[in-house]
Amino acid sequence: MVEITVTGGQVERGEEILTDAAIGFLGELQQRFGTRRDELLAARRERRAEVARTGRLDFLPQTREVRDDRTWRVAPAPSDLRDRRVEITGPTERKMTVNALNSGAQVWLADLEDANTPHWANVIGGQVNLADAVRRKVSFTSPEGKSYTLREEESLATIVVRPRGWHLDERHLSLDGRPLVGALVDFGLYFFHNAAELLSRGSGPYFYLPKMESHLEARLWNDVFTFAEERLGIAPGTVRATVLIETIPAAFEMEEILYELRDHASGLNAGRWDYLFSIIKNFRDAGPSFVLPDRNAVTMTAPCMRAYTELLVATCHRRGAFAMGGMAAFIPSRRDPKVNETALAKVRADKEREAGDGFDGSWVAHPDLVPVCREKFDAVLGGRPNQLDRQRDDVRVGAEDLLDVKSTPGSVTEAGLRNNISVALQYLAAWLRGNGAVAIYNLMEDAATAEISRSQIWQWIANSVKLDTGDVVTPELVHRIEDEELTKIREALGEETFGTAHFAQARELFETVALAKDYADFLTIPAYRLID
Repeated sequence: MVEITVTGGQVERGEEILTDAAIGFLGELQQRFGTRRDELLAARRERRAEVARTGRLDFLPQTREVRDDRTWRVAPAPSDLRDRRVEITGPTERKMTVNALNSGAQVWLADLEDANTPHWANVIGGQVNLADAVRRKVSFTSPEGKSYTLREEESLATIVVRPRGWHLDERHLSLDGRPLVGALVDFGLYFFHNAAELLSRGSGPYFYLPKMESHLEARLWNDVFTFAEERLGIAPGTVRATVLIETIPAAFEMEEILYELRDHASGLNAGRWDYLFSIIKNFRDAGPSFVLPDRNAVTMTAPCMRAYTELLVATCHRRGAFAMGGMAAFIPSRRDPKVNETALAKVRADKEREAGDGFDGSWVAHPDLVPVCREKFDAVLGGRPNQLDRQRDDVRVGAEDLLDVKSTPGSVTEAGLRNNISVALQYLAAWLRGNGAVAIYNLMEDAATAEISRSQIWQWIANSVKLDTGDVVTPELVHRIEDEELTKIREALGEETFGTAHFAQARELFETVALAKDYADFLTIPAYRLID
């Protein structure tokens, strides 16, 4: 029996999740796969050093045979994953669990990653909520007495869980003094408690896999799935995984990633926000040609983003996998119809483009956007569940197309810098309070968008970028704007609320990840040290 040390405090109904058998299963996963995870993180660092030296990435010559072999396909999708035209994302809080399942979307991405602060209470409480959701007994009553209950089962969204990325640990669980891998904890607890129950209900254990950077990381996940199925007596190939292609190294290995997971793969997703973050992170010191304009000015029609999405659709459909579109992060305003009119027009255009390009479905962040997305995909799909039959043989994407950042239209403005600073500060303060998905300026912000905000600032400073005002982005300018934006936030919230909302700690964290000489690979790693 593997001895796991649990240092997390009591969580309501946590004993239902942290059973001796479940903890033992986590220990087996850690023993078998923890060292390989560590080796793969080391390989990431080596690859990044090579990018810094050469200023480029390319398709792998050693895996050309996989790309050139036109015979292999991923496993057929189970029945409740064949139609994915609308997927809603959100954390596993109880109210949001009910709302997501009831939203009318085909799929709920139950997010244990970017939309979740990994407070111990969130990690275990989220598993409680997922177990209840699987068994269709989840409900919620607000402090004001409003009741949230599930609709009839036929109209509920299929659950697809996103565990943490390979880079994150779970410090409240340890083996031989070392923290367990967060991804293995999230996967292991959900799979252990729910795989058999899901199968009995005609569904299965489905996952979204975030932030992978290579096919070797996909191979590790495949081995985890195979072991877990065998260990718990689940039929081989039962797990289905959709991989978020949200790092630029992974964009060069889409086919290899599907190949490694082919017995368990369901598709690829265009994780646009993290993808932009990854471009900045990997090419942050590669000079002005890799400097992106204001975050909100970068659209999916930019040449490098267009190449990325076109390649994703072509790759998926060649291999029988679903191509899933990116997030519509707009949060409708209850007060400003004009804001809604403008933003919804952009959402409609975005989803129309995705459906027209061959995507099989797309993401939204709010239930009000479900019918908007469905309308555009219905127009293309009609009565078909997907458009896997649409082969994009016209697509020709090379390394230079994926790396053509310099052709992105737009400029770097003071307004963009201000927005990055304000959003990062507000998001980090909320994250430290335990909320990983935050509506700011009518957009749903999560860790990915905060990463873009702080990474752009780091890159703009490193490249002495000039704003539209003529000012050069410097640490001193950032400090001044921080003061001004925090004053606005304080006035909006009131002194008492502001004083208890973690803004001082958020500012310190922001400066650590945006202004320090040494770039932090992920802001969530230093942030994790500041929470329980």
